[in-house]
Order: sequence, then structure tokens, then C-alpha cells
Amino acid sequence: MHLRAAVRAAADALGAFALAFAALAAHAQPVELKLSYYVGDQHAMSQWVIRWAEALEKRSNGQIVVKRFPGAQLGPAQQHYDLARTGRADIAWFFHGGTPGRFPLTELINLPYMVGSADAGTRALNDPELRQKYLDPEHKGVKILVLFTHPPGQIHTAKKPVRALADLKGQRIRFPSPPVRDFLDALGATPVGVAPTEMVEQLQKGTIDGVMIDYGGAGIAFRTSFGLAMNEDVWKKLRPELQQIVTDTTAAMLHEIGPAWDGIDAAGKRALTDGGMQVFRLSPEEDAQARRIGAEVAESRLAELEARGLPARQVYRMMKSIADRRGAAN
Repeated sequence: MHLRAAVRAAADALGAFALAFAALAAHAQPVELKLSYYVGDQHAMSQWVIRWAEALEKRSNGQIVVKRFPGAQLGPAQQHYDLARTGRADIAWFFHGGTPGRFPLTELINLPYMVGSADAGTRALNDPELRQKYLDPEHKGVKILVLFTHPPGQIHTAKKPVRALADLKGQRIRFPSPPVRDFLDALGATPVGVAPTEMVEQLQKGTIDGVMIDYGGAGIAFRTSFGLAMNEDVWKKLRPELQQIVTDTTAAMLHEIGPAWDGIDAAGKRALTDGGMQVFRLSPEEDAQARRIGAEVAESRLAELEARGLPARQVYRMMKSIADRRGAAN
């Protein structure tokens, strides 16, 4: 009797040891995350993503391994949100303009003259209350790690310069988001949708006459917004301590994103002017007219979204208040 009890106890102890060993082995097995982004590693924001991935690996003591896929290897720029949502990538850097109208409240950050810097826009988009109540729920199927914007962009044309608003009439200008599309249309241009990676080729072919992008000084404030997202199921499968490391490393580098975008603006403008680009600013009268048109475009978009039952004005007021505290739009 005592022998059988001893054998049972030994078996129980062996079973418990086996379970503990299996749990330890599973814990030691690193988690590989596929990170996709649509520009090359030399891009300033790619450098931020790379530093974040390296911090993630270091802080996790190798329990997280990030395999990077730059240059749209896993799919074109417009598909990057869905790469993360469907799990073709575990994490993806995407831009909201790639799927126009899919994130209507988040896209309000792109309204004319909303913010004056990438830092202000990024801080506004990552306000905890704004994210929790309004922005994160728009991003279905993913866990948003961070949202951000580039600096106010400008109109760059290949042939006909824009010295006044009338010079925009009929010019085919690439737009990055629906609010910018509406603004360009109201200013008299012909908005054309072109992926960021195709802008140079389309300019060379003459398919478009110009682009809206940062690094300039034409004096009309546009911008576009981006996100870094993780597949929702992948996030849920991460152990709590690894989830915390992802959250902590993202938060630790949040303050770098806006300044990183803003920091390359001056250098980019200098490189373009050194290459022969001419910079024209609107006259005060033309600038005032552009701002009036911008306000009308913003009001029209807010009214449209409110009619659809979306709390657009509340989101707009929150974004504007936060952005203004970080610096008024130019």
C-alpha cells in the first residue's frame, strides 16, 4: 500500500515537472514578428521603425524577434493596413490615405490648417481619450500601437509654378487623403490619387503636374496621417509581459516621431532648393482666401460626417485643442 502511494506520488511529481518544463520551454521560445513597411530603410521614418524594433528585441531579452520587410515586399503601400489586419504581416506601418474614407474621424487631422507641425499632429492623434473613444475603434482587426502625421506639406509642381491660387486651375495634383483632395478641388486644381511610391514616375510621365508632400514652403498647410498597427490576434496571443514591453517601447519613442518628421523638413527643403527648386509664397490676400476656402472645406466635411451619425465636431474640437497647445497651424 505504501509502495503504491509512493509510486503515485513520484508519478505526480514527474508529471508536474514535465508540465513546468514544457511551460518553461514555451516561455523560452522567441516570438517572431513580421514587420512590413512600404518605403526603404533609408527613409527617416523607416529608421525610427528600425530603432523601435531593435528596442523591442533588446527589452524582451530576445523573447521577441522582429523580421523586417521594407520596400513594400509583402504588398503595395495601399494594402499595408490590411496586411496587418489579415495577418499577412504581424505589424505594419500604413497610411490612412491608402484607403480613403475608411477612417473618417482619424482623417480629420488632415483638414486644412489643422496643425502646424508633425509633433503637434502626432500628439493630438495619440491623446488617450481621443484614441480610446473615437480613433482606435475605427481601426478594426488591429491593435494600434501609435498614430502620427508628417509636417504640413506643400504643393510642388514640375512645370507651371504656383505663385497665386489661379495658377492651380486645371493642374493635376496628387493628393494624400480625402480632406486634401477636397481642398485641392476647392482651390481649382484637379486632384489625382497616386501612391507615394509612384509619385516620381507619374511626374516624369506627365500623368500628374505636381504633388502635395512635405519639404516645401508654398504656404498652404496640408498633411497626411499614418499608423503602426499589430494584428489583433497576434497581440492577444502575446504573453502579458511581452504586451507590456511593446506598449512601453512604443510610448518611450512616441516623443521622437513628430520631431523626427519635423527635423527632416528643413533639410529636405534645402536639398530641393539646392537642386534648383524655386519657393513661392502666397500673398497675404491670397493666403487669407486659401484659409477661407480651407474653413469651408472643413465645415463641409464635418457636416457630412455628422449627417452620417459620426461625432465629427467633437473629435475635431478635441484634435484642434490638443494641436493648438503644441503650436498653432501655420
